[in-house]
Amino acid sequence: MQQLGYLKETPSQTAGPYVHIGLTPNFCDVTGVYDSDLGTQMVNDKALGERITVTGRIFDGAGALVRDAVVEIWQADSAGLYNSPSELRGAADPNFAGWGRCPTRAEDGVYSFETIKPGRVPFKDGRRQAPHITVWIVARGINIGLHTRMYFPEETEANAGDPLLLRIEHRERVATMVATRDGAICRFDIHLQGPDETVFLDI
Repeated sequence: MQQLGYLKETPSQTAGPYVHIGLTPNFCDVTGVYDSDLGTQMVNDKALGERITVTGRIFDGAGALVRDAVVEIWQADSAGLYNSPSELRGAADPNFAGWGRCPTRAEDGVYSFETIKPGRVPFKDGRRQAPHITVWIVARGINIGLHTRMYFPEETEANAGDPLLLRIEHRERVATMVATRDGAICRFDIHLQGPDETVFLDI
């Protein structure tokens, strides 16, 4: 009988504890790699749209702060267009990066992004999604980066009809994907496990 010789799965590996050195060297006082860490500035003074600050903390299953995570956000511009070669609906705002990266601070576990509120984008079936920001988290002990979304509390009607939010079976958990807002400050705390666990996506 012939041996088929299937390729075996590569063993998984966590993203830490040196994730900051690789992704944000200047943050770790490793200079000379980049003038500034990639993803630290998403907007300039010409960027269109409503300026907001997205900030929050990450908690583990015991409620303790995760102080060594790296958070990335991906989003559309204020007109709902992505800064991507695959964007075929029009030209995105050239003064808006559409992507940012920030480590959590060791002293208080806080991450923070200066960005703009995104416009609505179409779902794969053409329905309009509520304004949202995609959030990706890596940290020591996380084998595969965690993917979630942050929605806006003032977008009640749009959130109620969002195609992705409608797929969440346990409706009380939708709230874990909605930020709280105070003026331009959007607070989005992320819980990795436990009773307040944030909804994470596998799409």
